[in-house]
Amino acid sequence: MIDAEYAELESTIHQLMSTARQFGLDHFDMRFEIVPSDILYTFGAYQGMPTHFSHWSFGKMYHRMKMDYDLGLSRIYELVINSDPCYAFLLDSNTLVQNKLVSAHVLAHADFFKHNACFRNTSRAMVDSMAASTDRFRDYEREYGLPAVEEFLDAALALHEHIEPYRKRGRDKRTAEEQAAPASKVRGPYDDLFALDGRLTRRAPPGDGGPATGQATGQAAGGQTGAAGEARGRRTQRDALDKDLLLFLVEHSKVLQDWQRDILTVLREEMLYFWPQIETKIMNEGWATYWHLRIMRELDLAPDEALDFARTHAGVVVPSRTSINPYYLGLKMWEDIERRFGREFMFEVRELESDSSFVRNYLTEELVRELDLYLYQKIGNEWRIVEQDWEKVRDKICHSRVNGGYPVLYVEDGDYLQNGEIYLWHAYEGVELDVKYTERTLPHVHRLWGKTVHLETVLEGRDVLFTFD
Repeated sequence: MIDAEYAELESTIHQLMSTARQFGLDHFDMRFEIVPSDILYTFGAYQGMPTHFSHWSFGKMYHRMKMDYDLGLSRIYELVINSDPCYAFLLDSNTLVQNKLVSAHVLAHADFFKHNACFRNTSRAMVDSMAASTDRFRDYEREYGLPAVEEFLDAALALHEHIEPYRKRGRDKRTAEEQAAPASKVRGPYDDLFALDGRLTRRAPPGDGGPATGQATGQAAGGQTGAAGEARGRRTQRDALDKDLLLFLVEHSKVLQDWQRDILTVLREEMLYFWPQIETKIMNEGWATYWHLRIMRELDLAPDEALDFARTHAGVVVPSRTSINPYYLGLKMWEDIERRFGREFMFEVRELESDSSFVRNYLTEELVRELDLYLYQKIGNEWRIVEQDWEKVRDKICHSRVNGGYPVLYVEDGDYLQNGEIYLWHAYEGVELDVKYTERTLPHVHRLWGKTVHLETVLEGRDVLFTFD
């Protein structure tokens, strides 16, 4: 952009805001900044935030994204922060029309942040919180040494997705002893009824005496099969288990120092902030794309500007043969909802749903056929389409959005074998854990817990117990 275009962009942004309000959008107060590519990609490497603690993985991410930008392989047009006021960063190498488009796009994002139920409890001052934690982390690096802090962050970042974003307050009131105790010791008045439900009381397959013993880094403890069978037998209900692994480690690990607990607490708070964005990717991007299209149509664009707008929009919504484009799928679903139920109903859906319920309730057979959605997998040396049944396709997409796509792990026992060991249970629902990833991750759990770690999962239809000591 040249200097003369900045004044036009500022004037147009006011027009875009007025048009958005006429359409019924209600966004936070906006703050727009135009920045060069190295600044924008630094923010992108910092998980979309203008400040963050340092870690080698962020530098790796910056190098990869900036190289893709320099080679013309991909680009970030903007970044928008869920805050009040809402900050949007535009790229100075965008054309004037592109920055008009992304300005309309972020206005819809800000409306979504403000009104969607998943964002109701997020901190709107996370930028300030991250700036403060960044200063503390630098102090830790000076006091304990950069290698020690980096090593601890390696372990913490390997687990930071394993939180409970909608933790029940009642369960927080349990004593530390109750939370650290085996699940069977936390009794409820309806345990006898829950024990009748096969979905909640997990049983071994016929003829199987217990889970097989897996091996992590060659140090699997033998003879655990019977003990794991005992663990299965005493499991009662999922509500008695703790899904918030990070919080469990903060509260009950006996090897963490105060500065390490602080780091884990910060990572958990940041993940709680980002979680709604993970859970609403299709909805949020589709909502922003739907509205930038309609808001931009209200502008009096010259022919060359209209062509630039059409080209940029087409690049945003281009379908992919190998993955879901959330901009495209979300846009088509919102347009279908408007056609079937009306625009007023769209605002109700925007307020109440997350991606999993959004896809479950509003991805129709007609849309699956129109968008040519299918399931594929690698068979031999070739990738092949293996399923086109619309309900199975919808269910697969829906399932991939549950828990942000991350595996669900529960802390079943914080004093396993009465030896202070930790026993984790993977809530298997048809998708196996990546064995190599599992073997690389368990040592990080051990680093944070300090004693032997057990993880029960399902591989090839059998219960398997991984142990790292």
